[in-house]
Amino acid sequence: MSIVVVKYFLDKRDYRIYKHPIISFKRGRRVRFYYGDTVVEAYEGESVLAALYAIGYRVFSYSSKLGRPRGAFCMIGKCSSCFSYIDGVPYRRICIEPVSDGIHVEVRKGVPEIPHSSSLEEIPSEEIETDLLVIGGGPAGLHAALTASEYGVDVVVVDEGLRLGGQLVKQTHKFFGSREYYCGIRGFEIASMLEKKLLEKPGIHVYRQTSVYGYFRGGVVGAVKRGSSPRNLVIKPRAIVGATGAIERGLTFENNDLPGVMGAGGAQTLMNQYGVRPGEKALIVGSGNVGLIVSYQLLQAGVGVEAIVEIMPRIGGWFVHAAKIRRLGVPIILRHTITRVAGRECVEKAIVQAVDENWKPIPGSEKEYNVDLVLLAVGLQPDTRLFSQAGCVMKWIPELGGLVPLRTRFLETSVENLYIAGDAAGIEEATTAFIEGEIAGLSVAIKLGCAGRAAIEKREKLLDFLWNIYRRSPVVERARVGKEKATISEEEMKKIRKQFNG
Repeated sequence: MSIVVVKYFLDKRDYRIYKHPIISFKRGRRVRFYYGDTVVEAYEGESVLAALYAIGYRVFSYSSKLGRPRGAFCMIGKCSSCFSYIDGVPYRRICIEPVSDGIHVEVRKGVPEIPHSSSLEEIPSEEIETDLLVIGGGPAGLHAALTASEYGVDVVVVDEGLRLGGQLVKQTHKFFGSREYYCGIRGFEIASMLEKKLLEKPGIHVYRQTSVYGYFRGGVVGAVKRGSSPRNLVIKPRAIVGATGAIERGLTFENNDLPGVMGAGGAQTLMNQYGVRPGEKALIVGSGNVGLIVSYQLLQAGVGVEAIVEIMPRIGGWFVHAAKIRRLGVPIILRHTITRVAGRECVEKAIVQAVDENWKPIPGSEKEYNVDLVLLAVGLQPDTRLFSQAGCVMKWIPELGGLVPLRTRFLETSVENLYIAGDAAGIEEATTAFIEGEIAGLSVAIKLGCAGRAAIEKREKLLDFLWNIYRRSPVVERARVGKEKATISEEEMKKIRKQFNG
């Protein structure tokens, strides 16, 4: 086997960001791992995918049937685009697997064979009993854990990522709103503050790099802890708060699976968490707040933004974000959509077209952009897979992004003692995730008998603020309508539980 040491680049370019107007990237010590027959140098704290992306790799797997190349898409372990072998084990999501010395990573081609049980290394199991299990370490999960802990509730937090904070980790803009909910503080700074506060609490036990794989009879939850000492966790909580977040939506157009077509949040993770430029020139699809904010962040990272295309006749995001982009010379093209990308193994150009009143592309209106990156900022859908598997009664609510569990105003689902908060409960934004996390944490503490009248009064104040003040703003009307459809009374929930659970 021939070995080539790659120090800083594969394709004569280094995609790491060394100067940034806001973030100072503190990289860990250098480590070496194998990618096929190549030795790659990376930095401790990077994911395998980020380290490979930084030196020019763009193809990380191939589709099982047609052998088409697959690239990075979500970067948070919620899709299958980066499935690879690590030390011979298939189906490892390298976007959430950290680099470490000596590991062997290989591209997946075709459907891997199921290993014989005799060849599998058995990992130990650990049983954990706790008052509250919080699934997800984003804004809702962190606030739920901290709030419940204040009342003496013993809490276990599990999260798939390399660090806590969820989407906050990659947000570089300053938050709006009230001081109580971090007005004027950047998202990644909020994540660091909350993580520090969480780790200082003696009653909170944190398991990073941990994936929940099932909810079982009696409320038992199964999870796998990855990393240097992998374990199978059998968790027996008295209550659960599911704060599993959201999944980025795709979009149908020709060659939409080419590497270089990526979720906008995936690009944020590369740029703002790992300090890696996701491309040279980008086209953004979608002019909501995510599309506008990510466009600005691309420019901060040294990536050219050719245009933002929007199928609607108006910009979807806030004026303040759109104004910044326009001042920097980025055109926002309304009533246009992407219809095709072209390239051999990666995106080389993108074609957009104007649409008519029926949203159909108009022949002859094609515009071509020479880009290597197409970012989809076309919305999110709640990640409610665990709630469906647990047997929650679900409802399709377009205003919330798709299928969500019915819940009471105290955020308890039809599965008793299983609560929901944040984007998993329906797509809103960070402030409502913080508040819902607090409400869920208080609800658990009250139901478990750990909190009294003061906690009940605090919960009522939060509910009043959320429903009668915050959600009355015209800019969040759609989400408010959706949450009203998903929220039912305690009496209705009792009837549902009796109907479905006997």
